[in-house]
Amino acid sequence: MTAETPTAPAATESLLSVALVTLGCARNEVDSEELAGRLEAGGFRLVDDAEDADTVVVNTCGFVEAAKKDSVDTLLEAADLKETGRTQAVVAVGCLAERYGKDLAASLPEADAVLGFDDYPDIAARLRSIVAGEAHHPHTPQDRRRLLPITPVDRATSIDDDFLSVPGHTPASGPRAVRRRLDGGPMAPLKLASGCDRRCSFCAIPAFRGSFVSRRPSDVLGEAVWLAGQGVKEVFLVSENSTSYGKDLGDLRLLETLLPELAAVDGLERVRVSYLQPAETRPGLVEAIATTPGVAPYFDLSFQHASATVLRRMRRFGDPESFLALLARIRELDPTAGVRSNVIVGFPGETEDDLQTLCDFLVEARLDVTGVFGYSDEDGTEAASYDGKLDDDEVRARTEHVTALVEELVSQRAEERIGETVSVLVESVEDGEDGIEVRGRAAHQGPEVDGDTYLIGCTASLGDLVTAEVVASEGADLHAKELP
Repeated sequence: MTAETPTAPAATESLLSVALVTLGCARNEVDSEELAGRLEAGGFRLVDDAEDADTVVVNTCGFVEAAKKDSVDTLLEAADLKETGRTQAVVAVGCLAERYGKDLAASLPEADAVLGFDDYPDIAARLRSIVAGEAHHPHTPQDRRRLLPITPVDRATSIDDDFLSVPGHTPASGPRAVRRRLDGGPMAPLKLASGCDRRCSFCAIPAFRGSFVSRRPSDVLGEAVWLAGQGVKEVFLVSENSTSYGKDLGDLRLLETLLPELAAVDGLERVRVSYLQPAETRPGLVEAIATTPGVAPYFDLSFQHASATVLRRMRRFGDPESFLALLARIRELDPTAGVRSNVIVGFPGETEDDLQTLCDFLVEARLDVTGVFGYSDEDGTEAASYDGKLDDDEVRARTEHVTALVEELVSQRAEERIGETVSVLVESVEDGEDGIEVRGRAAHQGPEVDGDTYLIGCTASLGDLVTAEVVASEGADLHAKELP
């Protein structure tokens, strides 16, 4: 196969149509685009609206309760189309489907099939048989950490990583799947790796995403070149733990080598790295992200807490001193670098002193954005069996307290940026109440979660990189004026 989208037969109306609905994180977005490529190559016609589709594939999220509920609600809404529209079948894929398999199928008969990750390579054949009315037996979930070897030697000799597909790249073993872009915007996620080898006590992701497996640098670069050819200006490197990239290939510093090569890809303006494990964020990687031209000085550091006691119970490492030292080094290299994080409040055994330690850290850390999550048990995790659980009302109260603090701190941090010169990637140009509204993201703002920058009196086009001065802020959002 080549990098181009496969040519469909002339009689497109005779093809089965499919709509992909994607929920959850950027990793799911990449999965959906790979599924879309396989489906189109397999003879399906992709449509944007579920109401216009013969079959609807919902790429679910299985991370937290709210996301699970959203996934189920979306599947039920799609199933309603079988009564009112042309839809013949609704299929669940993604993390919720992989995690719960036959149990999800039994509890959600409205879905015609629940497919696991192992069904992805043959998704077109699977979907065609489901539309034809053939029964599909959902898989029995298993701990995927046990399915793949993770040492470099085992990786080199026994892993068939066709599932780590690269558009337009044809290795000796045969063609790989074509990724089909579903969003034409100037930013695209680019998968570095799949899975995670950490054993955080609150997290179920490794059990259903599997062990950490890096994509080969040549594959990542090949896909970056293809994305740039599709008009992409910024690639967002995604994985469950980007600081682990390369360890299963025998080189833990591979990301430091890869970043300059990605930044040099013709057509790309910016490379951004997601999800860094603070305890694994080594000095060389900090320097590479903060100082490499074309790489956004952006640090997505998953602190989760600041109390050393709570972090140990989480099976993580760190304390306020080490975290603040890391932030100081980042800002020494680039004072304007962006830093975002997530924290869990109300973890089993969390004391008032632990909570205060977290709040004191957040005040001193001056993060650009912090996501705050109240703890809740996740099926199959170690923390679900812990004693010292806080009642729901106490977790809620603590979460509201930290959220209010974070909102104030985020506003203060954005206000500190007034007067800064920022480089803004334009992602939207629309008619607004006061004329044309031009919206984008500065280098310190990650996609969807870190606020936007609104350009005042700007006539830029989608995908332009605009140099501007910040003149005002509102929450995490900035307002900036284009510089001559």
